Amino acid sequence: MQLITMLVIAIGLAMDCFAVSLAIGTSGQIPDRRGKIRLAAHLGIFQAGMTALGWIIGGSIIRYVAQFDHWVAFFLLAYVAYRLIRSGFDPTCEAFDENPSKGKTLVLLSVATSIDALAVGLSIAFMGIPIILSVVLIGFVSALLGITGLFAGHRLSCQFGKRMEIVGGLVLLIIAVRVIVTHLGWVA
Repeated sequence: MQLITMLVIAIGLAMDCFAVSLAIGTSGQIPDRRGKIRLAAHLGIFQAGMTALGWIIGGSIIRYVAQFDHWVAFFLLAYVAYRLIRSGFDPTCEAFDENPSKGKTLVLLSVATSIDALAVGLSIAFMGIPIILSVVLIGFVSALLGITGLFAGHRLSCQFGKRMEIVGGLVLLIIAVRVIVTHLGWVA
């Protein structure tokens, strides 16, 4: 039963990794498989790491981070969404200044998708679920959905062109708004 619970939690956490990867894949700015694997791996590592961190620090710091974590996620996702939408409307513009599978963009995307994993780590501690299983499963599922999103986004971009960046940006914007709306209690 714990395995099924953890799998459901892992898929839920990895949905933002999938959405971000799908949007990034539409930009076509990761030219090779190695870059796609690097981005997906980092998404998985950050999800797993933040889950472990939430479990380790427990209630001592989570209550302070919970006051602003949703705003950090919102602004990071909204920023990436803006860049993608702007690039989709301007054929001469690139969504990112550099390959998003490297440097500060890689870190920004990894942090934006993994902030919610802190609270999940705390929840896992309270539920008594083994942390090693949780961390490995969350990291693996996040990386798997990340790589799937990157390749699907690339394929959509090849088929539909630059306008897919606009669609990807809008999806991220919806996710960013949902982060805030959920936190404010307007939806479950």
